[in-house]
Amino acid sequence: MAILAECPICRKKQAIRNKRCPCGEDLDRAKKSKRVKYWISIRLPGGKQRREPVGYSIEEARDAHGKRRVQKREKRIFDILPESKMTFSELAKWYLEARKDDGLKSLDDIEDDLNNFNVLFGDMIVADIRLEDLERYKAFRRKQGRALSTIDQELRNVKTMMIRADDNDLIGGHVLKPFRRTKRLHSAKDSLRTRTLTLAEYEKVVQQAPEHIKGMIVVCFNTGMRQGEVRGLKWSEIDREKGFIRLPKNRTKEKRPKSIPINRHVAEVFQNLRVTGHDFVFLHRGKAIRHKCIIRSGLLSACKKAGIVYGQKETGGITFHDLRRTVKTLMVEAGIDKVYRDTILGHSLRGMDAHYIMPSDEALKAAMDKYTAFIDAKLEAMKAEVGRKC
Repeated sequence: MAILAECPICRKKQAIRNKRCPCGEDLDRAKKSKRVKYWISIRLPGGKQRREPVGYSIEEARDAHGKRRVQKREKRIFDILPESKMTFSELAKWYLEARKDDGLKSLDDIEDDLNNFNVLFGDMIVADIRLEDLERYKAFRRKQGRALSTIDQELRNVKTMMIRADDNDLIGGHVLKPFRRTKRLHSAKDSLRTRTLTLAEYEKVVQQAPEHIKGMIVVCFNTGMRQGEVRGLKWSEIDREKGFIRLPKNRTKEKRPKSIPINRHVAEVFQNLRVTGHDFVFLHRGKAIRHKCIIRSGLLSACKKAGIVYGQKETGGITFHDLRRTVKTLMVEAGIDKVYRDTILGHSLRGMDAHYIMPSDEALKAAMDKYTAFIDAKLEAMKAEVGRKC
């Protein structure tokens, strides 16, 4: 444990015996004019250090330092940590507030996951949560019928919050330990899907889809965009002059800007959807679609009316993400070069290709035109076949 002095110029925290800061500031003079802020440094069990500000008086700093030494000697050091009084719901509120300015596209989903955790642990002191409590939470969510991958995702988001709280000295490493030790219920190999939609299924789903997701389905089928990218699409991200959707890096999973050509089907959707005074393209009851459950319920309704099985856990069931897999499969059939497929869909190029291959807008546009012509031809052939049978 030690008392540190903070330089008023460079903010470097250093031993109080220093007369001059490395930046050149005269610390003795700064102390006399009450411009030096004092801190006490405490080593917690586990080796992590914690620093606390104690004001601009060396007497107050020495008093605080003595108090902490007594607490440590009496093994009451954990009493000084916020986790000794902070509930999980209070920590969740702090975390969500801290991440508001991060531009996180999944913040609403994270809030939902934390709210689910709050059902059991909202009023519980953070430091009291044990590994057995996390196992109890898993069993509780499984009993509610939640998918194993969903439960794992919830716990991942909670673990991320705990790590950030640890980094900000709101909790100690011993509190984080249960969240690091809990095992995943689901393996990535278990969810490997191969389901794609036939063109007939796509046509039926579009015809039966509620208005608030009909356009989203068409856009996804003609661009390969992810559900989150389509759901959060804004008019400011649409380059009408060049005919492209321009997604910034904070809106893509690959964390890189992405340009997606707009074909005639997507352009028609945008033309019919223009709403003055709201930046989001797709709305539900006049508001932006913040939650995935709205998409899920809409697609479920469309599938029921179309006579198509819906759901990841159902044999042969479809999900919204299967549209993206369908697009890439059809692009292969259409003969679209891999570089253009990966660039449009946002699949990272491998090795040095990621640094040296930069497809132009014209090349991407030509690839999209080829894909659109292929799809239109298949749809026309399908309709002609149906007509002959009738």
